[in-house]
Amino acid sequence: MPLPHLVRFDWAMKRLLRHKSNFVVLEGFLSSLFEEKITICKILESEGNKEDITDKFNRVDLLAENSKGELIIIEVQNNRELDYFLRMLYGVSKAVTEYISEGDMYEKIRKVYSVNIVYFDLGQGTDYVYHGRTEFRGIHNHDVLKLSKQQSERFICQAAGDLFPEYYVLRVNEFDQKAVTPLDEWIVFLKTGEIGNDTQAPGLAEARERLKFSSLDKQDRAAYLRNIENLRVQRGVIDTARIEGLEEGRAQGREEGKVEGKEEGKAESRLEIARNMKSLGIATKLIISATGLTAGEIENL
Repeated sequence: MPLPHLVRFDWAMKRLLRHKSNFVVLEGFLSSLFEEKITICKILESEGNKEDITDKFNRVDLLAENSKGELIIIEVQNNRELDYFLRMLYGVSKAVTEYISEGDMYEKIRKVYSVNIVYFDLGQGTDYVYHGRTEFRGIHNHDVLKLSKQQSERFICQAAGDLFPEYYVLRVNEFDQKAVTPLDEWIVFLKTGEIGNDTQAPGLAEARERLKFSSLDKQDRAAYLRNIENLRVQRGVIDTARIEGLEEGRAQGREEGKVEGKEEGKAESRLEIARNMKSLGIATKLIISATGLTAGEIENL
């Protein structure tokens, strides 16, 4: 396997980008996404700081605080999860509740942004970047509910929905065109690991220098190569289990030759995927995400 020139962004999030000297890379990415200057003050405790089963399944997350006191969750997910949208909701809810103390006034609740970089076909759509936010719109007059003058002065925003969390989904694999914006250039890097010499996107020139594989020490080089190999193996295992399960499920549906048979075939397909994944030693948590089965159903296979 040829040695990489630059390390993957998700691995850099775990090992390199938590250092203050490298905040400029994260700031460049977020500034390109939000289309405004973002300054990171510190990295807070998050799931990505901990060594747990998520490492095995190549999920990395990072929680940052910006100069406005807002919280920004950046998560990279490499493997398919059926319930990923709900995971996004859970992550934001957890950040909201963990960073307010019991007895504090509600005005202490932080604004939270959830930035999700995914390498699978999450949902259905034709775009590669999606932005979700709350809007209170009248059901009769269709006007947007705004804050009162007093509220606007206190919370430094105009619309009621501005107080609520916002979500970004970057479906990296869906990008297949020429980069024309700074954000596009970032997505090219996230997808290919390459950064052009003439890049104008904030943070990418710094990333090209600071994320060099050749700059890693011997221990980090070995850890990075193990991570890449684990990612390749995991994708192969999951894809194989899914394909085999679908084929067996379709075969049973054809044998039944009835509507009921087709439905049973779909159900059997999920069971076969789960059986294959279980036989390969994949954790129950990931099997649940991939198949939609319950822990009890998986345990009884």
